[in-house]
Amino acid sequence: MKRKRNSLESSFMAMASSSSIKTRSNTITMLSEGIYLPDECWESVLKFLIDYDTDDNHRRYFHLKSLSLVSKQLLSVTNRLRSSLTIYYPTCQLFSNLFRRFSNIVSLNLSSYYGDLNDVLIQISHFPLNISSLNLSNQLKIPAKGLRAFSQNIASLTSLICSNIATLYDTDLLLIADRFPFLQELDLSNPTQFKFDRKYVSISAQVFSLALSEIRKVNLSHDNIFFHSLVFYLFKNCKFLKEIIMIDYCKIIKMASVVRKRPTLRSLSNSNFNNTPHFGHFASYFIASLVCLKSLTSLDLFAWKISDELLTSIAREGLPLTKLFLRNCVGYSYNGIFCLLSKCQGMQYLDLQKADFLNDQHVTELSLLLGNLVSINLSKCSMLTESTLFSLISNCPSLIEIKMEWTSIGKESVEKNSSSLMDCRVNYRLKSLYLGHCLELRDETIIMLSSIFPSLQLLDLTSCEFISDEGIDQILKRFCNIRHLSLANCSRVKLLVGMNFEVPKLEVLNLSLTRVDDETLYAISKGCRGLLQLYLENCDCITKKGVKHVVENCTQLREINLRDCHKVPANVSSILFSSLSLRKIVAPPRFHFSERKMKLFSRHGCLISYQSSNS
Repeated sequence: MKRKRNSLESSFMAMASSSSIKTRSNTITMLSEGIYLPDECWESVLKFLIDYDTDDNHRRYFHLKSLSLVSKQLLSVTNRLRSSLTIYYPTCQLFSNLFRRFSNIVSLNLSSYYGDLNDVLIQISHFPLNISSLNLSNQLKIPAKGLRAFSQNIASLTSLICSNIATLYDTDLLLIADRFPFLQELDLSNPTQFKFDRKYVSISAQVFSLALSEIRKVNLSHDNIFFHSLVFYLFKNCKFLKEIIMIDYCKIIKMASVVRKRPTLRSLSNSNFNNTPHFGHFASYFIASLVCLKSLTSLDLFAWKISDELLTSIAREGLPLTKLFLRNCVGYSYNGIFCLLSKCQGMQYLDLQKADFLNDQHVTELSLLLGNLVSINLSKCSMLTESTLFSLISNCPSLIEIKMEWTSIGKESVEKNSSSLMDCRVNYRLKSLYLGHCLELRDETIIMLSSIFPSLQLLDLTSCEFISDEGIDQILKRFCNIRHLSLANCSRVKLLVGMNFEVPKLEVLNLSLTRVDDETLYAISKGCRGLLQLYLENCDCITKKGVKHVVENCTQLREINLRDCHKVPANVSSILFSSLSLRKIVAPPRFHFSERKMKLFSRHGCLISYQSSNS
């Protein structure tokens, strides 16, 4: 008995330390054949193994699928572990089996569903599900009949997302408020058109806000008087409101007295899509309403003309900001942002995109105030070079993500940066680095950076035209944990030099608008067998032969983009049809599936997007 227990402990330790889900699956297979464990034990084991190195749902459910193949018992266990589901095709006849199999679904995404949503929601309402999150985005209209049926039997809904609806009516909002009074999150952003009776705007908005007394988070990103009135009444009547996203705060800026009734508001997001030049005489109202939000931790002002006065007022009031997004904002200076950050030293997320007054010395000084920083966006700050990158790495030990697209990284010589490089310790925390459109970035700089970021998982080099195969070769050798690599529009890249060895963790590869050919795809198919997504848009040198290599050897591939690949013939459909893993295909020109094959792909759960013969 003691020997068996020791064997079990050794097996579990081997699984936990293994970086390969395939190794873990093999170990689990041996365990499941040799011993019996109750479902509850297996559920705990699988949760631990999957969560051990999984940071997104996509990879989590892919790992669940791999483990479900081990035995019928583990298939049953993994079915219960799935909590979210996305449905693309009209497969109503399969819903009975689908929801019996995944009985613990709490999140349902129908945003890409192209059939009749009323029928879907009516069918779903017949099952004893506890769905708490429902996504109905990207539809022509709100499925009112279906929502009525859904609400009769499923009372657990707390999050409803209805963004990008083609035509939204005020009656839709009243229906939602009436049928789902316990909603905590509601997204009604960006309808193409919003139709409402102007005579009853104030009354309807007030009724809506009173009905949704539990609401915490609202997204009303659309510029219309109904939403402006609704924001007013939400502030006035919804005591639990924590987060609001809206457009054109100037239209409702005079409600400062109402905002004071919601001092517990934690997140405010406001976009100026109408390009209002400045707050003008509303500035004092805006500052007064903002600084009274003593619990505000997140402030997002997109494309506004703000002032140093605003930033210093926030600093003076000591708002506990941990997230500040000033993307494309103008009108403020280094003095204003320095004053604010010197008082808000708990900042974790900072977006200063297009703050074109910033230079390397400025960022060095700011970095000394940002010891807790997790993510920073300095894209389109054209004066910044790699000196900024070194300062951030040296002074911000918690950084996980850096965005410095459209900057001057690569402008300084490697010799000039050698001393800065010596001062930089190896950084094991940084996971994502965005350097797209850095037009002076060259192989030497990339090779230099690869020595200090060994744990990098995402690298975006989109449109870095001086990067060549030699630089990519070093990336693939040194970034052993790379999962996402974008080389789109890197005109010198053919990717043959660096593909003579395996890159087992690479999952997303974007080679659109590059010189890759069939030989490259053959190398990729051998060295990147774990690939999940491959983007080859406008790759003029690839043919059916190269696509066949990838589909046959990358057996986990879920998405492939062949848009505008003019040498890939229409009959490539037979090759794509042979794949058991593909779930999304962006097809080449002249591509067409027969109705029979479309139905088969639909049952398989694969979404196909293809160009007409005239495109």
